[in-house]
Amino acid sequence: MKYILTILTLSILLTSCGDGKKNTVEKALESNDLETIRKKRAELVDQQQVLHDKIMLLDEKISVLDTTKNVPLVTAFKATPEEFNHVLELQGNVTTKDLMVITPEYNGILTNVYVKEGQWVSKGQTLAKIDDGGLSQQLAQQQIQKDLAQTTFERQKRLWDQKIGSEIQFLQAKSNYEGQVEAVNQIQQQISKTIVKAPFSGKIDAIITEQGSVVVAVQTQLMQIVNLDNMYIETEVPERHLNTITVGKNVEVIFPILGKTINTKVRQISNVINPSNRTFKAEIAIPNKERDIKPNLTARLKINDYTNKEAILIPQSIISENAEGEQYVYVVKDKNDRNQGTATRVIIKTGRTQGDLIEVLEGIENSAELIQEGARSVKDGQTVEILILDNQQND
Repeated sequence: MKYILTILTLSILLTSCGDGKKNTVEKALESNDLETIRKKRAELVDQQQVLHDKIMLLDEKISVLDTTKNVPLVTAFKATPEEFNHVLELQGNVTTKDLMVITPEYNGILTNVYVKEGQWVSKGQTLAKIDDGGLSQQLAQQQIQKDLAQTTFERQKRLWDQKIGSEIQFLQAKSNYEGQVEAVNQIQQQISKTIVKAPFSGKIDAIITEQGSVVVAVQTQLMQIVNLDNMYIETEVPERHLNTITVGKNVEVIFPILGKTINTKVRQISNVINPSNRTFKAEIAIPNKERDIKPNLTARLKINDYTNKEAILIPQSIISENAEGEQYVYVVKDKNDRNQGTATRVIIKTGRTQGDLIEVLEGIENSAELIQEGARSVKDGQTVEILILDNQQND
């Protein structure tokens, strides 16, 4: 810098000097006399110092008069009320009440399996048959005895109605008939347990036990049936959200594996708090027309737990904190026609956050211009120039 100033000063000196002075310098150089050259140089150095001092005085005056010098450039945005929907992010698993591993109610040999894997079945449809171990023959014999007891009872009843015969004969015939009816019903119930039926409409997802195998009541797994129409997600919600996560709340469900997002609602809230982890269960209904959502699939949930129709949202990055722990931002006030104004520190009170944005509850007025880029470097009361002014902050 000094080198440039020296050249500039010499240029001014040479320009200000007439041809006579130039000739004097040239003559001093042509003289080849050391003393003459040194003398001429000393004269020019003295003139350079005088000019330098004058330039410094001019610069000092300019710095006083030029208000645009050293004014920091900043970007700003206008605080505009907008709808703010805060969400609680949770994780959950897909499940369905229509998912069951079917087990037999009777011990015996699995004589017939009437369905295949992947087959759609209706509620009540027969799926398999277990050997009844001679119960059918017992039923036939018992039916004959029941028919005989019924005939005897009907005859005794006609006679008794005509006041013929003894009452004890009538009551014995009646009791015998009722006993035979009960015996038939019991055998029929036992036989019904040998027939495996679909508990609900759905698809046979797996055949677990093959035809011809010996099965044990309640223990042997025969097949798995599932219906993907009535799917839902079950998630555990911390108890502090008991008043904000309620039935009917909007939910955004994201399935990362499927690359799919659906919008639905909370359909049920548990009435019991789990004492071990202080959570309650929430069920979120899942429409599944395409049947690509499977049980036990993991999902990310965004449940709307708070809404403000007129919220002021600002980037968290522009907020600073003072020694008292108060949060503050800088707003631009008294802006002139050159986009210059005064940076003013404003204490704020904040609410909920969502991503990089935070809700301002107190301290910021509608349409206030908040400093964004440069907010960390300005000082209270400093003059700033707004380079870019957005109507809304950049997310």
